[in-house]
Amino acid sequence: MIFSSLTFLFAYLPLTLAVYFLMPLRARNAVLLAVSLIFYGWGEPVYISIMVLSTLIDYTHGMLVERFRCRDKLARWFVGQSVAFNLLLLGFFKYWDFLAASLSALPEVNLPRLGAPLPIGISFFTFQTMSYTIDVYRRDAPVQRSLISFGAYVTMFPQLIAGPIVQYKTVAAELAGRVNTAEDFAPGARRFTLGLAKKVLLANSIGALWDAQLAARAAGTLSAAGGWLGILAFGFQIYFDFSGYSDMAIGLGRIFGFRFNENFDHPYLSASVTEFWRRWHMSLTGWFREYLYIPLGGSHCGTAKTLRNILVVWLCTGLWHGASWNFLLWGLYFAAWLALEKFVLRQALKKTPGWVKRLYTLAVVFTGWGIFAMEDLAVCGGYFFICFGGGQLWSAADGYTLRSYGLTFLILILASTALGQSLWRKLPERAEQILTPALMGLGLALCTAYLVDGSYNPFLYFRF
Repeated sequence: MIFSSLTFLFAYLPLTLAVYFLMPLRARNAVLLAVSLIFYGWGEPVYISIMVLSTLIDYTHGMLVERFRCRDKLARWFVGQSVAFNLLLLGFFKYWDFLAASLSALPEVNLPRLGAPLPIGISFFTFQTMSYTIDVYRRDAPVQRSLISFGAYVTMFPQLIAGPIVQYKTVAAELAGRVNTAEDFAPGARRFTLGLAKKVLLANSIGALWDAQLAARAAGTLSAAGGWLGILAFGFQIYFDFSGYSDMAIGLGRIFGFRFNENFDHPYLSASVTEFWRRWHMSLTGWFREYLYIPLGGSHCGTAKTLRNILVVWLCTGLWHGASWNFLLWGLYFAAWLALEKFVLRQALKKTPGWVKRLYTLAVVFTGWGIFAMEDLAVCGGYFFICFGGGQLWSAADGYTLRSYGLTFLILILASTALGQSLWRKLPERAEQILTPALMGLGLALCTAYLVDGSYNPFLYFRF
């Protein structure tokens, strides 16, 4: 089940809200756990057992870490067990077939490929539960003694399948006791509707262009201009798809009384690649910084080790996104640019005009999206060969594409900036009070009409 589906919007969500708010406060974690398991098991009931197992392992290990805290070596052993279990679980389902195929290319090696379907959201919930045990050991978070409350945290459906990655320490107090008020419900509903509109009206509207350009590449009719239009389309699709989902998750969390951290901050306004990754998928970059980069020594251990740390983190970031060589290449690509900015380009960027830095950043980032989008390296190489002048530069089809999608691109560009928020903040309070419910109603109506009439409603981050 996805948020941008009629089943979720008009059946699951209304029923869930009704049951949740009719229950007394002390029972709401149990309700949240139950409805979240239903949500997760809607399409893959068998994988509920994996989530329950992950929850039990990390709940138990959190208790063990707390119980043997005075014996540090033993406590660290239990932390290690928790981390190992989560990584093995993730590795088995997400990376075994990739590893088997890669190693089987060697002489006299023949590992079986299992073809096990990837449990939805496994990259997100394993990172969440893994960080819980680490934080308990570090005393950054209190141990959770209620299995129901811990289960509600792990399975919480607003952010379960595509983030943001919610660290236990950021919601521990709200799990223990929260008060649901209209002051939380109203902004939560607004944020959810905004995210739904970004996903359905913006991401879906441009995603078909990327598919069309890939088809043109396969048919041998792609031009350089068409190739870059396709990469632009994918870059906007993945941004509004994922940031829209994050908005919906944050809005739903607010409705249920939780304050999730922001996950996006207008990343396409960044003036460097380094800044871009401080604004894009902030919960993931923050997770890797806190639990991998800093423990490795961060940037305070000399040039060679800093380069090593950047490389390790970005190889892991690439692998986190998928078991394919293009994701590893994508990680290496950004590791190289981040290292260049840190050790070579820093002074030059300081002297460069802001608009030039932003264009440079967009060029690097959108080229990276091309690598990210094409898992087949042969397809990826052929596509970029055309983009960089290896074929015709322009075709008649590109003129038609620009006429068809020109207004859409303009809307996407403006929606990627902070212009809308700036204009909204300047509205008189009375105008805001009138416009808010009207725009929410219009947005929901348009999204519903699109979902009823259209069949194109992918969600890119389900595969992660």
